[in-house]
Amino acid sequence: MIPTVAVTRYVTPLREGGSLPGIVEGDDLGTYVCKFRGAGQGVRVLVAEVVVGGLARRIGLRTPELVALDLDPEIARYEADEEVQDLLNASPGLNLGVDFLPGAFGFDGDLPTGDGVAERVLWLDAFCANVDRSWRNPNLLFWHGELWVIDHGACLYFHHAWSGGVTDPARFAAQPWSADDHVLRSSLGGLPAVDEAIRSALDEQVFTEVLAEVPDAWLEPVPGAETPEQLRSAYVAFLTARLESRQWLASGPVPGAKEVAAR
Repeated sequence: MIPTVAVTRYVTPLREGGSLPGIVEGDDLGTYVCKFRGAGQGVRVLVAEVVVGGLARRIGLRTPELVALDLDPEIARYEADEEVQDLLNASPGLNLGVDFLPGAFGFDGDLPTGDGVAERVLWLDAFCANVDRSWRNPNLLFWHGELWVIDHGACLYFHHAWSGGVTDPARFAAQPWSADDHVLRSSLGGLPAVDEAIRSALDEQVFTEVLAEVPDAWLEPVPGAETPEQLRSAYVAFLTARLESRQWLASGPVPGAKEVAAR
């Protein structure tokens, strides 16, 4: 499981996101962006953050380290903002902590050349069915001259349908993914070239190891997967089926210079 850190202080909200994440300090002296289990999207987005973050590292992408933040709602007593108080009170126990990158700045369209990072980001987003990396919300940061991928909660949409029971992984495996609105669409032409190398780095064992990082508390029972281990196995089955398919791999012409400039 990802390391557990106790929250010692709530610092400030981050109002850019609809779920109202906040900056907090931990008893390890670290500073984290806290994504709360009591936010409207629920704990499944926290699962997606851990799983997709783990896969990003496995394929050579930079993404902030994650911890489970143990939150005592008593902290809410010291917050003047009622909205923040409500969120803290609704989020006792383990929440997600994303290592804060001080001084990082948002993606502005410039990319390091020749290292394949854009193609790997595209591959990851296609594989995990990410719908949230457009120019409206790139979820990319530059820190110390390197590109970092963040905010993976919009990935793995299939698990939001599990309230009615775990369904057939083959449906997700065959689901196409469109890069039409993707912030890195100009690198789409290089995607097939990185596909084979990335696939060789992933398999069922890797998926099992990544799912082992997810806290049991976030793996809520659903019909057909009533225990955390059964739910982990379901995720592994869905990801393995997706890896064995080629139907989701985005392809198409690279946009012309005028289109790229317009973005």
